[in-house]
Amino acid sequence: MSEHRRKPPQPQGGGRAAARRAQSGSSSGRRAAPRGATGSPSGAYQEPGAEERPYGGRAEARRAAQRSGGAGGGRRKAAPEGRGGRAGSRDRFIDYPRAGKYGAARWVPSWRLVTGMFVGFFAGLLLVGGVGYAMVDVPDEEQAAAVAQTNVFYWSDGSQMAATGGKANRQIVSLGKIPTELQDAVIAAENASFYEDAGVDPMGIARALFNMAKGDEVQGGSTITQQFVKNTYLDQSQTLTRKFKELFISIKVGAKMEKDDILAGYLNTAYYGRDAYGVQAAAQAYFGKDAEDLEPNESVFLASVLKGPNLYNPDGGIGSNASQKANTERAEKRWEWILDRMVEVGRMPQSDRDEITEFPKLKKQKSKLSGQTGYLLDIAKGYVAKTADISTDDLERGGYRIYTTFDKDRVRDLEKAVHKTREDLLDEKKRPDTDTHVQFGAASVDPDSGAIVAVYGGEGYDKGHYTNNADTMGVPVGSTWKPFVLASAMEYGTIHTGGQPLSPQSLYQGNDLTVIKDQNGEPIKNDKGLPFRQKNEGTEAWGMITLEEAMEHSVNVPFVQLGIDVGLDNTRKTAMDLGILKDSFDSGNMNNASFSLGTSTPSAIRMADAYAGFASSGVHYEPFSVTKVVDPTGKELPQFDPPKKEEGLEPAVADNVTKVLENVVQNGTAKALADLPFPNAGKTGTTDENKSAWYVGYTSELSTAVAMFRTNPKDKELLSMKGVGDLPSIHGGDIPADVWKEYMSVAMQDKEKYNPQPFPEPAPIGTVYNPAPSPEPSPSESEVEEDEEEKDDKPTPSKPAEPSTTCEPFDFECMTNGGNTGGQTADGGTTGETDTGGTTGETDTGGTGGEEDGGTVTEGTVFGNNNSGGNSRGGTTG
Repeated sequence: MSEHRRKPPQPQGGGRAAARRAQSGSSSGRRAAPRGATGSPSGAYQEPGAEERPYGGRAEARRAAQRSGGAGGGRRKAAPEGRGGRAGSRDRFIDYPRAGKYGAARWVPSWRLVTGMFVGFFAGLLLVGGVGYAMVDVPDEEQAAAVAQTNVFYWSDGSQMAATGGKANRQIVSLGKIPTELQDAVIAAENASFYEDAGVDPMGIARALFNMAKGDEVQGGSTITQQFVKNTYLDQSQTLTRKFKELFISIKVGAKMEKDDILAGYLNTAYYGRDAYGVQAAAQAYFGKDAEDLEPNESVFLASVLKGPNLYNPDGGIGSNASQKANTERAEKRWEWILDRMVEVGRMPQSDRDEITEFPKLKKQKSKLSGQTGYLLDIAKGYVAKTADISTDDLERGGYRIYTTFDKDRVRDLEKAVHKTREDLLDEKKRPDTDTHVQFGAASVDPDSGAIVAVYGGEGYDKGHYTNNADTMGVPVGSTWKPFVLASAMEYGTIHTGGQPLSPQSLYQGNDLTVIKDQNGEPIKNDKGLPFRQKNEGTEAWGMITLEEAMEHSVNVPFVQLGIDVGLDNTRKTAMDLGILKDSFDSGNMNNASFSLGTSTPSAIRMADAYAGFASSGVHYEPFSVTKVVDPTGKELPQFDPPKKEEGLEPAVADNVTKVLENVVQNGTAKALADLPFPNAGKTGTTDENKSAWYVGYTSELSTAVAMFRTNPKDKELLSMKGVGDLPSIHGGDIPADVWKEYMSVAMQDKEKYNPQPFPEPAPIGTVYNPAPSPEPSPSESEVEEDEEEKDDKPTPSKPAEPSTTCEPFDFECMTNGGNTGGQTADGGTTGETDTGGTTGETDTGGTGGEEDGGTVTEGTVFGNNNSGGNSRGGTTG
């Protein structure tokens, strides 16, 4: 291009256009940004040494002004120093949110920031770990044993009840005196890589910390080293602080101690149950020999029990899941597993394993705890473990002060009442076939708080009886269940009242062998498709009877039908609202008619607590046994406030049940208690085949349950009590009621603690079903009609026995000479066990036994079936 055609350079300052723009901006109050203000390539000429390029136009000038934030008064304000632009980012130590980025990009950390955070985090961990490692000391098992503490328990008045644990049952032995089979068994079962690992399990620790952060149950140390360290602590609290300290000590132990010394330390500090700490004490406690003399099968047993003595000691432990039977089964399974595991990890030849086939026989357990003390301590420890989330094994390590609700005087009175009754009525030498193995269990609960005041659990640990009969499920409660059925009818109504409350004055058919109908009015069938007929204890033709009177005389038929009309689910709900545990329901009869007759097996404590809800006009408190706990550090645990008040029943319902149960005492099966000088109410209960008998009663200030039963000492199965005390059969209204009367008569004399008041007078409640009595049907046609093929197998019930053949209760001369004899029941029943409701003449020669209400009782029992609503072995009786 020729020189003369080249465009001449523009004047500095942007020429006439720039001048116009400058003039225009000046007149409008806006000025263009100076050249080069932004420092961007678009704002300057690019060739070296060249003059700055003028702005290309108004838009570019405007953008330059906005970027620079100059004095031209642009629309965007300048970013605060240090917060925008690259210059600001250089002024911050951490560039986050990131400068110079917009939108989501501002919040994405740079790789430098991420790297720095990781480096800082691990540097902090190393620093903390180094400080922690330097501050902890390697534990000494002998020192740990020497400073071991006891658990101290106190009565409700603050006086000391007992002190357990401590260093008395500890002895350190060298690894050379511990059988190699025991060492190998423990390693195989708990830490197969013990001799190769560093002493800690990082994954296990992380899992434990994560669970603590979530509030879940904390898992214990997973290596032998960690468990050894844990055993040296008196503070067994599951906290992050203690866990970190345990971690640092474990690391230090793994680095400084020999593996053999760690293993010996663990075996010498572990808890094996039976108050035994360390392998030497355990060998003596379970086998009566020194550790070095243990046989291989005995060594493996001690390794088995280390899993948790409360659940693996065959003696049984604390809690419903720790019975002797359950613990024995668990211990045997783990014993077998460890033997196989030893072969699997190469710590026992298969040939040696094949020779070990017999589970070791344990030495009979011994205890210095006498009387009721052992049972009281077990109840308190169980409550502490559950409430404070402390394992029973950790609790056994000692150092706790536990204040209980147990009244020293009431415990003594209850024990004396049982012993007196046993001495007066039972004679094991004279009647060894009947009076042996008879057991009692009893408990008293304060209705105004739920506090467990007293228990009778058995003859005592020192007598070799380790099962707490007051806190054990397994004994059917019989007719003491009927008040729950009645209360449920008052609360929820029945199919006949449209859900409106039912009055206890309602009339129900009470005749023996009455067909039970479902809520549709159809007969409930047994497994043979025949109508199920409920058996009463006697054969008296009650006809239409009020529920109040049926309760007084414990007539079965009305309550079986009432339970169906109410709905068994409603009865269960009522029982649970009053404190009965779901686990105690008889699962085999949950939907059968006989459920209403007390086939469930609550403990004496739970039955006393449930009836306390009647005494307190429907108020329910969870039973409790501990008021305060101080841990080994001297800190009072915060979890032991008294249970909160709950409404178990409406007050009108509870008070009406009490009125009915007062009539049981005044006019019914518990009238032996009618002469007591204070208001009381209660219910008797006897189960099928006479395997248990109960009396549960209460005053306004104390509710007490008494159970009586026999057990086979080998398998703990219930035995019949026929003939016990030289009586044809045992009912709740005799021996159990005698114990209750003996105990409560003394307790209520303590005027400093008790001042029994009359029960509230209840207002009328509910709809009266069948208000006008119907003609009493005789058990014929509709009631007794059967298929032709069954007629030869079952008798047709006839008229009741004549008064001349009826004996008074316990009138043995009458029953021997003038009463019904042999298998001839009052209704002419025949012998032979039947499947469809027939009677069985399983009577003692010489007549019939006394019924609780004074009527005639035969040993003829109906045997229904456990399906389609059939009564389980004839159900239960009064």
